[in-house]
Amino acid sequence: MEEHMGHVIPAPVTTKGSVEQVWFPKNCDIDILDNGRTIRDFIDIKIKELGSADNDEPFYVVSLDGIFEKHLRWRTNLPRVKPFYAVKCNNEAAVLRMMSALDTGFDCASKVEIQLVLSLGVTPDKIIYAHTTKPLSHIKYACTHGVDTMTFDCEDELLKISRCHAKARLVLRIAVDDSASKIRLSLKFGARLESAAQLLCRAGELGLEVIGVSFHVGSGCTQSSAFKLAIADARRVFDMGKLLGLQMSLLDIGGGFSGIEDCLVEFEEFSEVINGALEEFFPPDSGVQIIAEPGRYYVDSAFTLAANVFAKRVIADDMDEHSDGEDSSPDRTMMYYLNDGLYGSLSCLINDAAHTNIEPYLARVVESSEQRFRSVLWGPTCDSIDKVTDSCWIPELNVGDWLLIDNMGAYSICLSTDFNGFERAHIYPVVSTKTWHTLNLSEIYNIRQ
Repeated sequence: MEEHMGHVIPAPVTTKGSVEQVWFPKNCDIDILDNGRTIRDFIDIKIKELGSADNDEPFYVVSLDGIFEKHLRWRTNLPRVKPFYAVKCNNEAAVLRMMSALDTGFDCASKVEIQLVLSLGVTPDKIIYAHTTKPLSHIKYACTHGVDTMTFDCEDELLKISRCHAKARLVLRIAVDDSASKIRLSLKFGARLESAAQLLCRAGELGLEVIGVSFHVGSGCTQSSAFKLAIADARRVFDMGKLLGLQMSLLDIGGGFSGIEDCLVEFEEFSEVINGALEEFFPPDSGVQIIAEPGRYYVDSAFTLAANVFAKRVIADDMDEHSDGEDSSPDRTMMYYLNDGLYGSLSCLINDAAHTNIEPYLARVVESSEQRFRSVLWGPTCDSIDKVTDSCWIPELNVGDWLLIDNMGAYSICLSTDFNGFERAHIYPVVSTKTWHTLNLSEIYNIRQ
């Protein structure tokens, strides 16, 4: 199969004499924003192009500059912490290529994610298999392909690893206080501190090497102090290991960093707390390498979704006896049907507790004098659950108008379906000429003609 519009394509990967299918990201098509063009200019041009081609399918525009800027911000604020991008958050080929160009590591949670990252040419030492409950076949695949660093949180996982990957470099994931997060992960993963020493001993009995500790304060963390408490807990486990004769050298502080600007806690506040805790519990001369697993931090604000209005209804609301029933009445609700919804790109509204609100806006210029109406936005499917928003106040739309939604990079593409046969949104990566040349991206992307 040939590559199209920057999407990944299936390609054969040989494993032990057999052929498996894996989503293989070859060079991605990319548009370069030259001559002062902006992303908004690109969106306007794309809408006109689609209109002239009688194509009204939804699409994303991906700002690779936005990802690059987030990386520079990370390096400035957390210089000791190497990011291992969480592939689960957004596995679009353009994103993975960009993360590879930025020389990040990768946090993978399954065999297919490992295959995907290795297909980029990433070396196995830049991958952490950060899932504490792994199928045997996935552990064997990691072993065969040199992915040695992986997490565990219980004895049963140690027994599986000892059978399938005895030379693994293990990281003990501990449960931490994540009560201040929108998505609590320690309810499902992580060993309690009181069982940590026993697990370290059991790993030694099985001849397994434990090299460090990991934790995750939860997705959508709203209190920076959660990181300090978790880092202090990790220090306690390091001290337990030292008493057992272990020389652990890796601390993984997980994710939990927001990717949008209007979050409750700014990235700089998180960074200040993390840097202070690292200085206190894991100073530079401790010899401990610090990594993290950011996902939404990198991609959330880099993606803008464009959805087309393909149908419209007007609902009169409590019209008084003098009303003539004309559509000009302000007492009415507008109902619009978009070509993307909760079964597609916007599934994050029900599947991602850290992203439950969106603010659609018109792709065209809106005059200040235009009257706003209460509007309900529906997705395209035949399911009544497919409601994008129950009430937003926007000017009246016409069939064929486009709405834009920002901050759509995290847990959107990876969770979308083609229910009812509605196509998934196409993806158009764009980059400025400055970033293109700074990172020498010609090695990993194609210029879209």
